[in-house]
Amino acid sequence: MLQRFLAEEFLRKSLGKRSEGGMSGGSSGWLSRLKETGSLREREEGMGRKGRRRSSLHATRSVTLMQNSENSSVQRIARDQPLRSSRRNPKSWMDTEHRVILNVGGIRHETYTHVLKKIPATRLSRLTPNLANYDPVLNEYFFDRHPGVFAMILNYYRTGKLHYPTNVCGPLFEDELEFWGLDSNQVEPCCWMTYTQHRDTQDTLAVIESLDLDGDPPTQEEIAKKFGWEDDYYSGTLTRWQQIKPRVWSLFDEPWSSQYARLISCFSVFFVVASIISFMLKTHPTFRIPHIEVIVENALVETSDGKFHYDSRPIGAVKHFTVPHSAFFYIDVVCNVWFTIELIIRTIFCPSFPRFVSSPLTIIDFTATTAYYFDLILHTILISTGSILTIDFISILCVLRLFKLAQHFSGLKILIQTFKASAQELLLLVFFVLLAIVIFAALVYYAERSQINPTNQFTSIPAGLWWSLITVSTVGFGDMVPKTYLGMLVGSLCALMGLLTIALPVPVIVSNFSNLYSHSQARAKLPKKRRRVLQAHEVKPPGGNMAPHLKPNHHPHKNRKKSSTATSPVANGPTKINHNGGPNTHLLSNSPPSN
Repeated sequence: MLQRFLAEEFLRKSLGKRSEGGMSGGSSGWLSRLKETGSLREREEGMGRKGRRRSSLHATRSVTLMQNSENSSVQRIARDQPLRSSRRNPKSWMDTEHRVILNVGGIRHETYTHVLKKIPATRLSRLTPNLANYDPVLNEYFFDRHPGVFAMILNYYRTGKLHYPTNVCGPLFEDELEFWGLDSNQVEPCCWMTYTQHRDTQDTLAVIESLDLDGDPPTQEEIAKKFGWEDDYYSGTLTRWQQIKPRVWSLFDEPWSSQYARLISCFSVFFVVASIISFMLKTHPTFRIPHIEVIVENALVETSDGKFHYDSRPIGAVKHFTVPHSAFFYIDVVCNVWFTIELIIRTIFCPSFPRFVSSPLTIIDFTATTAYYFDLILHTILISTGSILTIDFISILCVLRLFKLAQHFSGLKILIQTFKASAQELLLLVFFVLLAIVIFAALVYYAERSQINPTNQFTSIPAGLWWSLITVSTVGFGDMVPKTYLGMLVGSLCALMGLLTIALPVPVIVSNFSNLYSHSQARAKLPKKRRRVLQAHEVKPPGGNMAPHLKPNHHPHKNRKKSSTATSPVANGPTKINHNGGPNTHLLSNSPPSN
């Protein structure tokens, strides 16, 4: 009975393994054997004890024979299978050995070693099992990077074409390319427009950042960085002068920094506007006083004692010219005293003297203030009419102070920056206008000479330049007009060319202004305080001490040098490090491999 039970159990297990292995060809044989075994049981029930022993012995022998046949068939299949597959694909038996598994951001990617070798001197072309990010248990390399971008990078290794993902921000894509050691200039032409849009956006944001349009007062750390005192600020050794200098500078240069700064800004705007209004009103005849020159005659006079001497006496007066009312003199003195004090204070308390002196607003302010004092000194010395009129022309420089208003209004800053950004388009516009002016001035000159015309106003090509300029600009004074039919045709073509020439660059300039203005408005709506993200050197590793923090008078590159003993990056990547006797921690350097 025991032998029969063991035989049945072995038969049942063998049948289960056979079905799990998927051997479809032998399933019918096993079913037939089951039927034979069932019929064998029925026979054994009617037999005696002796017959049962014989049947059990027979069953044991049959099971042994079936086991031997099964083992031989499995060995034959296992022996023949590699031979058949190798005949079909000789390299298939090498796939497992040369296959590489890359786990990027939790998503597994599989490829071959020769695929990663297509682009040499990159991070993926230098993969070795000695790297810290290699897991020998799972037989994979782990990188905590963006998985979506890596799919495009892996396709670049496969196809040799780098395409730009449309659902990823440009700086993120550039950072990923830099991490994997790839060149961002290898982007395909079909994706270059999308790629350059992000670069243009970055340039626009950098311009807006330089304009300093936001009204948020800077932090103490930003002020110290602006004046170049980071070391003293972090160490807490700021002197009294270093504490006062930024405060005084913010009063005169940052109108939004405090209430006192706004008050000083209002005074500055008031004096600028007052000086411009005074400059304009003192040219009006109502506010001018005639300058009368007294005519003096020297006559020989005899005194009572019989002596003679010369005596000067006025005999008349002559009006040569007019001078402004004396009230304008005092207005100009008060305004320019304020401008002088402001210029001196800004020069003393500026963060960087070379940068301050080379600023266009500083040059304008210095030129206008110097011109006023130069004009004032010469007016007290020179009396002749011609000299005074020549000196008055210097005072026109005070109009340039209008550009100082751009410091107080963000819209003017954006407008000035728009013209800077559109410099190429403006130069192109000037070139086309000059080309059209010269061509049509010559055409109208010869067109008017084609017929006899006594009233011909186009006596020369230089005279026709004025007419062509007014026509191209679509102003049309009407002081010079062509009289012949051919000249009228030239005038019509000149007007049409002017419309096309001026209309083409204008949308580009408007687009630049709209782009800058929209980005500035979006930046103004950003939250004032955002969550601070810790840097890699500020994060405490598990099972170890805190990484070196940005200590006072320490810079990021200095910390990077000091922490090189902890990270120990090599050309192929980081190595395994034991932190204070703890377990081996896998660290990954974020810098691309050196070529």
